[in-house]
Amino acid sequence: MKFLFTNNSHFNLANMFTFVNITAGLLATYFITQNNFFAAIVLTWAGGAFDIFDGKIARKYKLSNEFGVQLDSFADFLSFVLVPVFLIFQAVYIVNFSGVMLAAAAVISIYYVISGLRRLIQFNINADAGEVSKYFTGVPTPLGAILLWLVFLGSTYGFVSPYIVLGAMVLIGWSLNSKIKVPHP
Repeated sequence: MKFLFTNNSHFNLANMFTFVNITAGLLATYFITQNNFFAAIVLTWAGGAFDIFDGKIARKYKLSNEFGVQLDSFADFLSFVLVPVFLIFQAVYIVNFSGVMLAAAAVISIYYVISGLRRLIQFNINADAGEVSKYFTGVPTPLGAILLWLVFLGSTYGFVSPYIVLGAMVLIGWSLNSKIKVPHP
């Protein structure tokens, strides 16, 4: 079990938490394909909890390494970019749009995915393993996912139209790569 607390192990404790986040994201994707949106949301929030703890564990036990940085970004891409976009596409866009509007929703969804991927790649290029800055430049993908969940909930409960969801997805996608300063928790 020494490998759990070895910095250069791909299976150290911090990375194991990240693997659980990835597993939750993959399961959430499956449940979205089954139109079980509640299970998908619960799994995504569980993945988010593991995302919080993987970084705290990595810093506390000095387990940060380049592999972990890349792995964490992959997990973030899956759980906080792909899953919320796929959920909104399945639960909001397909139900409310057809034809040209559905095609526009697809383009906007792809824009958001590319924005999230670009943000994570740029973050990795600028990141040093184990270093934590005082703030993020641009909205981090987990916060972007939370904002998308709020818009999704607003749509689900009839407070927000599907057109507002489209606009919010564009705005949040833009904010991922903006110069907005977000304090690091």
